[in-house]
Amino acid sequence: MIAVGTMALASRDAGEFQLRDSDAPKGARGATKSKIVPTKTEAAMKFFVIDKEKGPIKDVIICLTAPTSTQYCTGETDAEGYGEVLVPVGQKYDVTYLSLGGGDIATSVTVTNEPKQNIKLTLRYKRPPARPPFVLKGVSFDTGTANIRRESLSRLDLVVDFMERRKSATVEISGHTDNVGKAKANKALSLKRAQACRAYLMSKGIDGSRMTTVGYGGDRPAVPNDTAENRETNRRIEVIEVLPPAAGANGAKGAKGAKSE
Repeated sequence: MIAVGTMALASRDAGEFQLRDSDAPKGARGATKSKIVPTKTEAAMKFFVIDKEKGPIKDVIICLTAPTSTQYCTGETDAEGYGEVLVPVGQKYDVTYLSLGGGDIATSVTVTNEPKQNIKLTLRYKRPPARPPFVLKGVSFDTGTANIRRESLSRLDLVVDFMERRKSATVEISGHTDNVGKAKANKALSLKRAQACRAYLMSKGIDGSRMTTVGYGGDRPAVPNDTAENRETNRRIEVIEVLPPAAGANGAKGAKGAKSE
C-alpha cells in the first residue's frame, strides 16, 4: 500500500522545515534502491527533503518520536534528498530533524494500523537564521582545572549520539569563563576544558578530525558578570555544528580565542 499525500498537516511548523504532502511520483526513490520493506506491524516512512530554489538537500536526518519517547531516525539524506525509516503502525509521531540539543518539532503525523504502508512525505526547507550554539548545561570541571566531573559525562554523550548519527557533521567546541582572574589564564583554561571535552568524545569513537576546539575565556559572556549566578552561567562549554562557508563569505568577526585543532 502506498500512501502519498494522505498525512494531515499539523498546525505548527519548525523555522527550518515545513512538512507537505509528497509531490514525488509513486515510483520516486533515493539515489539507491530502498532498503526497507513495510510489514504488518511496521510502516515505511519515506522522506524527500528539498529546498525550493536549490533542490534536494543532503545529510539531513529526520527523526520520528513516539508517545513513549522512543525515537526512529532515517540515515542521512542522499543526493536526492531522500531518507527512510521503519516505524511501528498505530501511533502518532512528532517529526523533527536531528540537531545538537534536539530538533524543533516540524509537525506530527499519525500512522494508522493498516499493514504494509509506504508513506511518502516531503519536507520543504526554509532557510533559517543561524542556530545558536548548543550550551552543554551541567558540564562542570574541578575548580581551576580541566578535569571533567563524572556527573557531566551524560551531557557530553548527547554530542556523541549526534556525531554518531550525523557522520558528515563537524563541530567546534568552545570553552568560556567568567571575568574573574587574569584574562590570559582564563583563555588558556577555557581552551584546556574544550580540549578535554574533545578528548572524551574521541574516547567514545568520534574522529578527532571532525572537531576543533577554541578557548574564548571571558571574551564572550552570555550574560553580564554582575552576580554570582551570572558568572556561573558564563562558565560554560558550547558546541556548534560548523557549516560549509558560503561562496565569498568572509566569516564572522568577533573576539579571538585560543585555538587548537
